[in-house]
Amino acid sequence: MKKLLNIELERKSIDEFKQASKTPVVIVLDNVRSLNNVGSVFRTADAFLIEAVYLCGITGTPPNKEIQKTALGATDSVLWKYFKTTLEAVAELKEHNFKVYAIEQTESARMLNNFRTDKNQKLAIVFGNEVKGVDQEVIDCCDGVIEIPQQGTKHSLNIAVSVGIVVWDLFQKLT
Repeated sequence: MKKLLNIELERKSIDEFKQASKTPVVIVLDNVRSLNNVGSVFRTADAFLIEAVYLCGITGTPPNKEIQKTALGATDSVLWKYFKTTLEAVAELKEHNFKVYAIEQTESARMLNNFRTDKNQKLAIVFGNEVKGVDQEVIDCCDGVIEIPQQGTKHSLNIAVSVGIVVWDLFQKLT
């Protein structure tokens, strides 16, 4: 097996990306501290043609060299928007007929592997702060909660890893 060269991968240009049909998902970052995590989220959003990334509260925004280290230019292709609070982002998404789900561990969470949705339903997925998770006020405004099943001794994943897992799962279910 020969490893493919970048020119053989037939990647979209930024203009082609912006014109392409998007996966009907918005990623919402609720007070994410790590700029490297933010950059990784942009890169994942680019890989799966995600509609947008909403950056809320203390979450850093482009242009920023720390975000760029891991985004590798994805901040130029992926649509993003900043909100002072995550509650404002959730309200706007609901006004545009998105179903909003927190990615968190709660008493009534649906496991990701059991989560089903209509392929025509626009989804927003909220990921929380690295230490505190998704704020309870935000969870209260969501349509539901999705949990990533975990079997080990730890009860959390790095946010960038969580985004990758959830986005890959939703991408398969929606496309």
